[in-house]
Amino acid sequence: MSLIGFVFIFGGAIVGMILRRVLPDHHLRDDSRDVIKLATGLVGTISALVLGLLIASAKGSYDAQTTETEKILDQSWSKNGTRAYRLDTASIGGGVLYDKIQALNPSDELQRSIKSQALSLTVNIGQLCMLMYEQATLVVSKPLLVIMVFWLTVTFVIWGLLAPPNGTVIAVMLASALSASGAILLILEMYSPYEGFIRVADAPLRAALAHLGH
Repeated sequence: MSLIGFVFIFGGAIVGMILRRVLPDHHLRDDSRDVIKLATGLVGTISALVLGLLIASAKGSYDAQTTETEKILDQSWSKNGTRAYRLDTASIGGGVLYDKIQALNPSDELQRSIKSQALSLTVNIGQLCMLMYEQATLVVSKPLLVIMVFWLTVTFVIWGLLAPPNGTVIAVMLASALSASGAILLILEMYSPYEGFIRVADAPLRAALAHLGH
């Protein structure tokens, strides 16, 4: 998707440069250029705001995946580091474990207290699993991404229309289009924290759990 965005965005700059050559000169006079620059500023500002909001939302979703328990951690990664995220209704509810704890018959006050704590922990783990499951289903809005790519494409078309088609301008346009498409890639990657280039690291959590095991 980010590659498609790059093609449209950088293609917009090329289209703008082509239009610059075919449009009559009076279309690009000072008064016309002022209006075009104002329009570009408006669209560019809107694009920047939406892009910032999407990155912030994706970062929040990514951070939320790093606070779960050993059970969620083990369900999220296989031993070789690839994604092995599996949650079904039984694991989310913790039904078997809960039933076994509920079936225990404590003989004294201490055992009754331990049973109560175990039931509470089981419910908490079930809630965490449900939260993890819900967070894993969050995806970025595709229509919003399409609209944002459209805004960026319009901005690059106008830039190409106003800029002289030389090597420096083309290189700057290329770098800018790569940056914009890279931001889209960053957003999509942070919404998929268990696969791709940007993954939630399990090493610190496993190290902490190893110390707790001792």
